[in-house]
Amino acid sequence: MHLSRYNSRLTEEVLRFEAEGKFLERKGRDTKATNIANELIGMLNAGGGLLVYGIADDGTVEDLQHSSLSPEIPHNLDPYRKIVHDFIKPPANIELEEIYLADGSLVFLYHVECAYECVFQRSDNEAVYLRVADSNKGPLKRDQVAKLEYNRGTRKFEEELREDFDPEDLAPLLCNAYREMMNYEGEFSELAYKRNLCIKRKGEWVYKNAAILLFSHDPERYIPNACVRYVRHQGTERKSGDKFNVIKDHRFEGAIPSLIREIETFMEASLRDYYYLDISKGKFIRVPEFPKDAWLEGIVNALCHRSYNIQGNPIMIRHFDDRLEISNSGPLPAQVTVQNIETEKFTRNVRIARTLNDWGYVKELNEGVPRIYRVMREFMLDAPMYVDDGATVTLILRNRVSEHKETIAADVLERIETKWSRFNKSQKKIIDILFERNEAVIDDFIKIMNVSEQTIRYNIRFLERQKILIRISSKIRDRNALYRFAKS
Repeated sequence: MHLSRYNSRLTEEVLRFEAEGKFLERKGRDTKATNIANELIGMLNAGGGLLVYGIADDGTVEDLQHSSLSPEIPHNLDPYRKIVHDFIKPPANIELEEIYLADGSLVFLYHVECAYECVFQRSDNEAVYLRVADSNKGPLKRDQVAKLEYNRGTRKFEEELREDFDPEDLAPLLCNAYREMMNYEGEFSELAYKRNLCIKRKGEWVYKNAAILLFSHDPERYIPNACVRYVRHQGTERKSGDKFNVIKDHRFEGAIPSLIREIETFMEASLRDYYYLDISKGKFIRVPEFPKDAWLEGIVNALCHRSYNIQGNPIMIRHFDDRLEISNSGPLPAQVTVQNIETEKFTRNVRIARTLNDWGYVKELNEGVPRIYRVMREFMLDAPMYVDDGATVTLILRNRVSEHKETIAADVLERIETKWSRFNKSQKKIIDILFERNEAVIDDFIKIMNVSEQTIRYNIRFLERQKILIRISSKIRDRNALYRFAKS
């Protein structure tokens, strides 16, 4: 059963156990009112959210009706009811909701809405805070406040009202799915109003650019190039003219949640796998060309952080043999650089990000980039690279597939795994070398293995008879003959 008149998704289980993040914070009963004020200011400056007062970080309910000293002593809640008036300036859009849980415990919910026109601060000492991921940052220094003021100006496009948008262009399936996900029983327009995606004017709903990007059939009717384009290049370079090397070009159109689902399915079919040989077990472990958590996070981030007011180019996914490049319009925000992007965080399109967070597409807002770095490390791949040329930000993910000139045939893999226990040490090493190098000559094996040429030739002939290796040369005696894995 939902508990809040402002957000129908909020059940007791959500309030107690949903992971804290950019838009959710829990505070225990003994938290000072001034500390809660700091948290609320951080949320106001970062895009809003929900602060739950009366539930500890671990989900333990601490009834606000009683002091922590004794159940007989009432807890003085007046300072907490007056936080917005006593400690925050300028006037903020924060709704305090006092709710009772199933066991009768009192909990405060502070519903925080972002305003783009100003930076919020403490009224008593002018301290400014900013919520980053699941923690509060501050007090900010003077230069950080200046950057925050600049960045808030870049966010306004998604807030713009579109008098020309026809509500008939909303996608009913998406709208209904969002209603169900939010446990909202009313009309979608009412839910959109509660989520600050539209307003009501003269009895008519007027939607914002954010709503068009998230829920319309065809956002490009209103926002040019609000789409994603995938281009597959053969090789490792972009070529033109008679050397034009584009072998696949696909355009994705529609609302952002639909884009994410469609691109996810398409990319899973388009990306290759390669194999890692566990030489201790003789097993080939399938490894994706790029970790899904990295490329999907990169695409979602591009959709979240694109400067949609710059409408010249779509989001581009360029797929080369050795890398994936994901580019979106707009420079990095002022306080974020390619050097600090792993740790410095900023959400450009807050309404879009919050809605994708509701959907579950963004698990931990502002944790996407660190996750990309972490996943690439876990897969022993090069660290992601970001390039900012002032007009476009590009994420580059590199793979290791290009190190393998050929895919090892499935039946050859099976023969290796089946017979692994019968191979001697030299035979296993020869297989390992070819797996890493794809091909080698006799002198390569001698140099790496440090055994006699006679031993190497004996073991290579054995593996040839097992149809695991093949010799490539037109000469009977050729010291430079290449050895590779058999075709099948």
